[in-house]
Amino acid sequence: MQKITPCLWFDTEGEDAANFYTLVFPNSRIVNVARYGSAGPRPEGTVMTVSFELNGREFLALNGGPEFKFDEAISFQVFCEGQEEVDAYWSKLSEGGEEGPCGWLKDKYGLSWQIIPTRLPELLGDPDSEKAQRVTAAMLKMKKIEIEELERAAARA
Repeated sequence: MQKITPCLWFDTEGEDAANFYTLVFPNSRIVNVARYGSAGPRPEGTVMTVSFELNGREFLALNGGPEFKFDEAISFQVFCEGQEEVDAYWSKLSEGGEEGPCGWLKDKYGLSWQIIPTRLPELLGDPDSEKAQRVTAAMLKMKKIEIEELERAAARA
C-alpha cells in the first residue's frame, strides 16, 4: 500500500515547528533534517526539510518560502480521552496562537488543530436527536470543548 505523509509548508520555521510538535505529542521524534546545498534555491546550509513523527505518524516540514500560508481548509484532529488531555493539548498548541470556536485553534505557526474529546462525537451521534441538538447548541458556544458542559446539555430534558 502507498504511504501518505502530510507535508507542511513553512517559510523558515519548519525545524522549530517540528521540534515544538515533537515536544507536544508523546511517542514523537525528529527523524531527519536535510539542508539546502549549493544548487539552492535557498542559502546553502539552511534547513530544507525536516522528517518527523508525531505519535508514530510521519510528517514532513518543508521550508519552501513565504509564498503559501496555512488556513482552516486543512486541520489535524486530536482525539482526547478526557478533559485533562483536552486541557493539556489546548494549552500547549494554542500558546502563541489563536483560539477558535468549537474546539478549533491555530498554533503559533498558523496550523489549525481540532482538540476533540472522544465523548463529543458519541453525544453528537446519540439516537435521541433532541439530545444531540442540545449538545450541538452547547458546543457552538464553546472555544475549548468542556465535556462536563456537554454532558449537562445532554442530560437536560
